[in-house]
Amino acid sequence: MASKAHIALAALRAELAGEVFAPGDPGYDGARAVPNARTDRRPAVIARCAHGTDVVRAVRFARELDLHIAVRGGGLGLAGTSVDGALEVDLRRLHEVTVDPAAEAARVGGGTTVGRLDRATLPYGLAATVGRAPGVGVAGCVLGGGTGPLDRAVGPAADHLVGVELVTADAERVHASADENPELFRALHGGGGNFGVATALTLALHELPRLAALAVLYRPESGPAAVRAFREVVGAGPDEAGGAVLYLSGRPAPRCAALVTYAGGEAELRALAGPLTALPHEAEVGGARALGLLYPPGGTRAHWSARCLTGLPDAAVDAVRALAADLPTPGSRLVLLPLGGAVAAAGHPLPYQRAAWIVHPFACWADPADDERALAWVRDACAGVRPWSTDAVPLTLVGDEGPERVRAGLGEGNLLRLEKVKRRYDPDNVFRFNHNIRPL
Repeated sequence: MASKAHIALAALRAELAGEVFAPGDPGYDGARAVPNARTDRRPAVIARCAHGTDVVRAVRFARELDLHIAVRGGGLGLAGTSVDGALEVDLRRLHEVTVDPAAEAARVGGGTTVGRLDRATLPYGLAATVGRAPGVGVAGCVLGGGTGPLDRAVGPAADHLVGVELVTADAERVHASADENPELFRALHGGGGNFGVATALTLALHELPRLAALAVLYRPESGPAAVRAFREVVGAGPDEAGGAVLYLSGRPAPRCAALVTYAGGEAELRALAGPLTALPHEAEVGGARALGLLYPPGGTRAHWSARCLTGLPDAAVDAVRALAADLPTPGSRLVLLPLGGAVAAAGHPLPYQRAAWIVHPFACWADPADDERALAWVRDACAGVRPWSTDAVPLTLVGDEGPERVRAGLGEGNLLRLEKVKRRYDPDNVFRFNHNIRPL
């Protein structure tokens, strides 16, 4: 006689418009694979959903069989992408983008990436301020309070969230906006994907600025001077100025690159970057090639974290330089991102919005033998800037670092409010395999 689980699985296969994979099925190993080879999980069932109704059916299936539920969005995350023995709700087919140019808004599927969103909005001369790389998942970035290249000019992505379509732990479909379920809507601004499965988001768009970019590359010994010059350029410049400072692998020591972006013309950018180009440097790179320096070169394994800094005094500049001297692998980098500008004035407050800088160590490597060294370097890099750091941090920039890291990153008062929302929408803590917020 067929077991309850086999009967339920057969029903799920029949009901879903998308695909269902279980161990032993053709395509199962491909469906469970993630970009980060450090993650090797074997879900009991993978439901690759085709639309919101599929998500409802998948959640109902898991609740009936008392299976844990993990949610996989469109991008790469260090937390929550897959769990052994669980039902994985795979949203990658929910990648449609519908642009309303008159309203300057877009409805974005829960599995959409930044690259797909940008391609959809570009023909209308509109843009969203989401993510810094094409492979970033839009939902994860927005709901986790992530950062983007236009944050200083127009504010963080979460501040432009208009509405969210969500499937709750009870397999119910709800809509959250400023007028409908407002407490849930507020919780989704930086609280992460812990309250349900986000099947679609509506985002406010902006007129596409001419984003000019220039990267100036320096020899290792010029790194601290370049960081201090960049600090002054952004600090004294308009909100339209942004970018990053990166330490990249090089010989005999890591090279430094100052990437200056400007939401405007090339001439204004060049004027802003004058103090940086006046320093002795090796090369200048503009446009898409300059922006590409922010993207990791790719490897099979990755780990990262972040610390938000209250300021960047010279002592912190020297500490960052010392940490960068020990980049663990050729694909690794240490990134400094400026905040301020429109981030500090965001209408929906984020815990980290008063910070001035983000230090973002990113390790990328191929050989499993380098695992311990790479993970230790990321950990040491965060510890090395602790004297200037605040505990608040965007959830999208930290991995599975324990409940205390989540608590500190969200802030005690904010976390209490989120725990109350969690109690209402997920009292059994069904959605727990991400940056977990426990129900109060």
